[in-house]
Amino acid sequence: MHRTLFADAISDYDDAKYVICGVPFDGTSCFRRGSRFAPHEMRDHSYNFEKYSSFFDIDMDDIKIHDDGDLEVAQDVETTLDLISVHAEKYITDGKIPVMMGGEHSLTLPFVRACKKKYPDIGFVVLDAHMDMREEYEGELNSHACISRNIFEKITSKYASIGIRSGMREEYDYVKANKIMMFSAEDVFSMGIENIIAGIRKNIQGPIYLSIDMDVIDPAYAPALGTPEPYGITPRDVRAAISCLAPQIVGFDLVEIAPAYDSGGTALLGAKIVRDFLASSAKARS
Repeated sequence: MHRTLFADAISDYDDAKYVICGVPFDGTSCFRRGSRFAPHEMRDHSYNFEKYSSFFDIDMDDIKIHDDGDLEVAQDVETTLDLISVHAEKYITDGKIPVMMGGEHSLTLPFVRACKKKYPDIGFVVLDAHMDMREEYEGELNSHACISRNIFEKITSKYASIGIRSGMREEYDYVKANKIMMFSAEDVFSMGIENIIAGIRKNIQGPIYLSIDMDVIDPAYAPALGTPEPYGITPRDVRAAISCLAPQIVGFDLVEIAPAYDSGGTALLGAKIVRDFLASSAKARS
């Protein structure tokens, strides 16, 4: 039986600092569809864990979390983005930290845009295997393959990506021409994630929106993905990035799990990463 709320998200909306929402949409996914089922699966798997986080030394019962359920989506991406924009803007206006569980990566856009209205100097950090710097993909300007280009050009140039290992030559040329901070998975391996994050924090000060595309993680750890890419980073690298950036994060999402492609391990890891964000952010603010 599936549980309808994320574990320990027991606070009323008005009392909560963190608001979880699911967005079950994967309309532009191009290799494996099914990420629309991920919010459901992550909620279900979130009940596997103890309330106490020994790593962050905090009890989840002491964090004010509200699960707002799954947001309404449409058949097409443009209408879906319009629908969820209303919720994203409400969360930010009400002083909440949104925690969006996708769904595909195109869904990040309205949440970053909402943060921009409240935090004009917002920075954006994304952990991702793919550049996502295309102008369009298969005729769609709001494809998941265009999300980073859309954010960099339309919302904030205070941008950094980590874990990249896939993209068209034109995307790499675009990043080079625009002097965009980009760290490959090989950079993480050779430099260490803490050193990379330290460099990003020197360049992006102030509030940050953090987006985790689960395909940043090597598919040996997380095989159930929309577009898996070998030679990725580890779950511990992701946890370290979250922990180091936690004091600055004003919005968070985790996207691109396609649960049908394993026996539940990737959704379990996704739920754990969401919990690690909540724990690290609350600890940093305590």
